[in-house]
Amino acid sequence: MSRNSPFTWVMLILSSLVLLFILAPLAGMFLRTGSAQLLETVNDNEVRESIWLTLWVSFAATFVFAIGSIPLAWLLARKDFPMKKIVQGIIDLPVVLPHTAAGLAVLGFISRDGFLGKAADAVGLTLINNPAGIALAMAFVSVPFLINSARDGFSAVPERLEKAALTLGAGRSRVFFTISLPIAWRSIITGFVMMFARGMSEFGAVVIVAYHPMIAPVLIYERFNSFGLNYARPASVLFIIVALVVFILLRLISVRRKETPLSPDAET
Repeated sequence: MSRNSPFTWVMLILSSLVLLFILAPLAGMFLRTGSAQLLETVNDNEVRESIWLTLWVSFAATFVFAIGSIPLAWLLARKDFPMKKIVQGIIDLPVVLPHTAAGLAVLGFISRDGFLGKAADAVGLTLINNPAGIALAMAFVSVPFLINSARDGFSAVPERLEKAALTLGAGRSRVFFTISLPIAWRSIITGFVMMFARGMSEFGAVVIVAYHPMIAPVLIYERFNSFGLNYARPASVLFIIVALVVFILLRLISVRRKETPLSPDAET
């Protein structure tokens, strides 16, 4: 196909419009934020603490839930069991729920009248207005991204490699950790990054579970609601910059991991 064909030009124009739609609002936000405003926001202790809280809680939620999500993804990819499609639908449900409805669902679960809330209250822990509650709200809306990506990664692992290893006497755990996991790792890392990013940006579910302490999206909303756009914009710009840097670093780690060749044991 010629590089200058009408079809190519149509594709380029449509692609450019979508990119412009994504970039234009962000560019306008950055251009309207002066360096003095941004520097003042950087020195604002409340903003720094809010961004730090957002980052570490989202990462902690992603890391903790990965412990159970990866085995679940493997089961979905490798095993047939009753009501498997229903289980998959349940996993996808948080993605399509309105964010406020997701927050109410989590709130009912972690409140003192809820199952987890009662257990936490028994040991003197209150999950509402607590980083632990924020982590649960973030995980609820974002864990499907990790499960689905990891499931696709395990589905792409050639079963003949696993069966060959089992035939040669390797146990199932060894096959999982030396063959299945290394081959599916790129999809798992992608899901990890997407879950982390989705949790970090969550507002609706979190604000119902914990208005305080404020994560960055809640802080931005609070400043906009109380003082207007000009006061909220610098905090938004700073959060976008930090999130972009973290996201790029995670992507670079992911790319390096993808380029690492499998060990000879994993290829047998």
